[in-house]
Amino acid sequence: MLRPSADNPVVSDASSAILDAGALDRMRELDPTGHGRVVERVLQAFEGSVRRLAPELRTAAGAGDRVAVGHVAHTLKSSSASIGALRLSHLCAALEADIRDGSPVDLAARADALATELDAVLGSLRTVAAIPGRAAA
Repeated sequence: MLRPSADNPVVSDASSAILDAGALDRMRELDPTGHGRVVERVLQAFEGSVRRLAPELRTAAGAGDRVAVGHVAHTLKSSSASIGALRLSHLCAALEADIRDGSPVDLAARADALATELDAVLGSLRTVAAIPGRAAA
């Protein structure tokens, strides 16, 4: 688990437990002038993915479909880590591992926890990265 340090700063406001500012900084370094809109495009793609996957997660959890829940968790795991949503990534990794290992899992409760964290991440992204077209949370 990544911890705050000089090399791995964390957003210093209320988003600190939700986003790793270093990940956003690394994305900005890829497009220093901002003309390529790299950060904007990556964050919009993440938001679109979440909007598609969140309902899939709820439906699969409600149906008791461990395979589908595991697939959604797997998909969100790396994309959330890449934007600095490390807690979300860890929740997804833990759920995916529990499903893969055949551990008993309360799918509804875990889906609710992921949905809550997804909402927090999207709100923080709007605040910290100002996703265009969206109001700051």
